[in-house]
Amino acid sequence: MLILKVEDLKVELQGQPVFDKVSLEINEGERIALIGGNGVGKTTLLHTLLGRISPLEGKIYRRYPVKLWGLLEQDGIDLENQIVREFIQSGNTQLYQLKQELLQLEEKMARLEGEELNQAVERYGIIFDRYQTMDGFGGEHKVESLLNRFRLPGEQFFRHLSGGQKTKAQLARILIQEPNFLLLDEPTNHLDLETLNWLVQFLNSFRGTVLFVSHDRSFIDQIADKTVELTSQGSKTYPGGYKDYLQEKERERKEQAALYKKQQQEERKLQEAIKRYHEWFNKAHAAAGERNPFYKKKANKHQTRLQAKEKALERLQEEKVNKPQEPTRIHAKLEGSSSKAHHLIRMEHVHFQYGSQPIFQDLNLVISRGDRLVVMGPNGSGKTTFLKLLVGKLSPQSGTVIHHPTLKIGYFAQELENLNEDQTILDHLLDLPMMTQREARQILASFLFRRDEIYQKVGNLSMGERCRVAFVRLYFSDANLLVLDEPTNYLDISAREWIEEALQHYPGALVIVSHDNYLLRKVSNRVLALQDGKVEFYPDSYERYQAFLTERSTQPSNPEVDQQIRLLRLKLAQLITSEADESTTISPSLKKQIQEVKAELERLERLD
Repeated sequence: MLILKVEDLKVELQGQPVFDKVSLEINEGERIALIGGNGVGKTTLLHTLLGRISPLEGKIYRRYPVKLWGLLEQDGIDLENQIVREFIQSGNTQLYQLKQELLQLEEKMARLEGEELNQAVERYGIIFDRYQTMDGFGGEHKVESLLNRFRLPGEQFFRHLSGGQKTKAQLARILIQEPNFLLLDEPTNHLDLETLNWLVQFLNSFRGTVLFVSHDRSFIDQIADKTVELTSQGSKTYPGGYKDYLQEKERERKEQAALYKKQQQEERKLQEAIKRYHEWFNKAHAAAGERNPFYKKKANKHQTRLQAKEKALERLQEEKVNKPQEPTRIHAKLEGSSSKAHHLIRMEHVHFQYGSQPIFQDLNLVISRGDRLVVMGPNGSGKTTFLKLLVGKLSPQSGTVIHHPTLKIGYFAQELENLNEDQTILDHLLDLPMMTQREARQILASFLFRRDEIYQKVGNLSMGERCRVAFVRLYFSDANLLVLDEPTNYLDISAREWIEEALQHYPGALVIVSHDNYLLRKVSNRVLALQDGKVEFYPDSYERYQAFLTERSTQPSNPEVDQQIRLLRLKLAQLITSEADESTTISPSLKKQIQEVKAELERLERLD
């Protein structure tokens, strides 16, 4: 059964074309991934489907009215004065409105007297009975369960939530709403691994229909039945997930390349034949002009053949296949230097809390040259706070964060607050010392900002395009330590692949908060795990850490061994970042201690 049908949509924003000839069909129960480059108009298409933007051309058929759709939006949710509990409750519109009326009547009755009070009490009884009949109290219990499941603060204002918590709150609201059709814009952005795994299971068991925008390749492969590619020229639907899409695109590219080559060869043959027949015709025509019947007949014969070849060439050019174009990619390296200092940042006995809630207590850590540290943890565990303490955006309530004098930090903030929305893309570069307009244009072109695009204000860009601007700024930071908070959020797949490659070859140290499995597998050699106020250090790659967690989860817990493992990991971290060695080499005695601790760790992990 058809749920949504789009025919030949054309959309412009502020007089600028966004996309044209977009068509797609979605049937009941399908899970459709919508992919495409940053700025191509994926979110604009979703807003058009929602009726917020009117297309210039085309038709949209919706089986269900938009008010019954379950929405998860990338940004722009204006909930300045709504607390999280109310936001989730509002998923069930009828129950939410009844609840609000009950609360208003309770407040009103406290001030009324006499007949007005009697009328209010009577009205309250009617609304209360209706609320009870619709299982309003069961709905309230479900909201509380969801707050606990997603670890959300019910009394906190929605605007104060972290990015991951906002996504969780929207997911909880969808569960209350119980829609038949889900429209999800970047649902995996900011999500911790636990919630991401839950989302995959939920969507795979969801009996309704799902249309989602995502650049998370693993997520698409786990969820999508079909993948729709959106470009400025239109859309095309492919069966399966992202890997299937890539295989089909490569098959199409090879087929197009072979057809293009064949047509080029045919075109050259026809042009040569036409040239030859022209010469023969001219000679025969000249001879026929001397009243020679033989040459006159020959000239007519060549003219007929010439016209046939010219028509064949015309048909070929009408059906011409274009040469396959290589996808546009960012062509730039993240410049930087490897610090000569062994220790770049030292955190000693750091304590930090928000209000009465401690985030870190007696935190001790050293960031050293060559570290590629991944910071992990559930949403709200303090990952962004840790990064801000590290770079000096926040100060600890007690303890110290010491930077080496030669340290240069390049900081990529999750919310991109380092960008000025009123400035143009070009202005962000021209603000830099010694920057010329010519050099700025060249650099921006390598980051895929070309021609008049560089005069756009940052506030008018898509989130993915803003991320690219932030990376342009990092390009000039000359940092020996990059601190990156969710660097691949909002970036399209091509840009994510560039980030992976650029960070692999970056010569400095890295500290990264990310939930991008592809990225973390390629760049990590240390893991810092935050959860429930505890900090756990793992002196190996993200992939090895995940394998360790999987193995540990399948074995019965041994508290005594777990404690020994934590202590040994701490000791190993201290040895690896030992202040006793500021040189580029590790002394034999220190190397021996490290090997002994690693061996004991491996033994205990096998026992645990």
